[in-house]
Amino acid sequence: MIPTSTAVSLRPLFSLPVVVAALGYFVDVYDLLLFNIVRVPSLRDLGLSEEEVSQIGARIYNWQQAGLLLGGFGWGVWGDKMGRRSVLFGSIFTYSIANVFCGFVHDPDLYALLRFVAGLGLAGELGAGITLISEILPKELRGYGASVVASVGLFGAIVAFFTVTLFDWRIAYFTGGGLGLVLLAMRVNVLESALFHRSTEQDVKRGQWWTIFVKRSRLVRYLRCMGIALPTYLIIGIYATFGNEFARALGIPGDVQAGTCVLYTYIGIVTGDFFSGILSQWLRSRRRAIGLMMAMTLVGCLVLFYGGIRSAGQLYACYVWLGFSIGYIAMFLTTTAEQFGTNLRATVTTSVANNVRATVLLTLPLYQFLKPSWGVLQAGAFVGAICFVLAALSLWRMEETFGKNLDYVEE
Repeated sequence: MIPTSTAVSLRPLFSLPVVVAALGYFVDVYDLLLFNIVRVPSLRDLGLSEEEVSQIGARIYNWQQAGLLLGGFGWGVWGDKMGRRSVLFGSIFTYSIANVFCGFVHDPDLYALLRFVAGLGLAGELGAGITLISEILPKELRGYGASVVASVGLFGAIVAFFTVTLFDWRIAYFTGGGLGLVLLAMRVNVLESALFHRSTEQDVKRGQWWTIFVKRSRLVRYLRCMGIALPTYLIIGIYATFGNEFARALGIPGDVQAGTCVLYTYIGIVTGDFFSGILSQWLRSRRRAIGLMMAMTLVGCLVLFYGGIRSAGQLYACYVWLGFSIGYIAMFLTTTAEQFGTNLRATVTTSVANNVRATVLLTLPLYQFLKPSWGVLQAGAFVGAICFVLAALSLWRMEETFGKNLDYVEE
């Protein structure tokens, strides 16, 4: 039974900043995955051939990823200079408007431009939300806050799949844009972080992103924050996204759809992200919680490649396990926010969130390069081995930040 004092102390988890951060991540994930889901039907509807759908679809996706990379640093710097609250407003307005216009698009070039703008907007949402609640919540509750944000947010992926199933792709874009604009109205009363206000009163430079790369100890911290998350987007970007290829390589009968593999993975992520925050509170350690989740992910990968999976049901169960075990996405971002001072916290957290997403641009080409000669399973296992080694090395010497006081600045 939870003591009364503890129960009372949980009330900040239901405050407006936490609620709107969670709903913001919900819309963020919905819109981020939407193009992946509607890419083929939307481009076919624009009159493109199958070859053009593949080529132009890849180009539009790359434009979206470019927006995420640029926006990650841009919104992060803005958040450290002008405040976390302003990023929450600006980012959601940008990607909501872009998604509404995507519902009207009839030209592939304009489609690419709009996905670039959407990527710019989407880049700021999660990092700013995690930074804000990390600074607002009591230090004893930051892990629970990450659980709430992540578990609510990742439902956006599931809703996106079912929205596209039930409605036309244009309606799906209108829905995403509309949800964002409704959320924008909810954010009017969200207060700025007191830690940010205090940092503005100090004689310190804020949001100078290049200082991350000129001091060795700071750069190492930054790279470690990225490294511990490598398994997450290995699973999402390769193993789940190309689940149909792994199914064929395993000799599984029937037509296994990649979209179904992604759906089951995200079902696992929703529960895993909620669990990881509670686990870190129970263990009183971010490092041990992430390490345990990482070990569970490794077990799931070994089962996928060498566990003798022979049916679609077993494969989907494996993807649920993998999704659950990589459910430390909000946790690694909370850890990232706790690693850096107030004058760089938004820059680092927001850019790390998007840089990790972009690691697929390195791991996927390596997988595609090795696949013809090595085969699907061996190529996937080799790329996975690289990611897990780097993740383990990153976690090995990382500072423990559970309960850390965040009221400080980087020199």
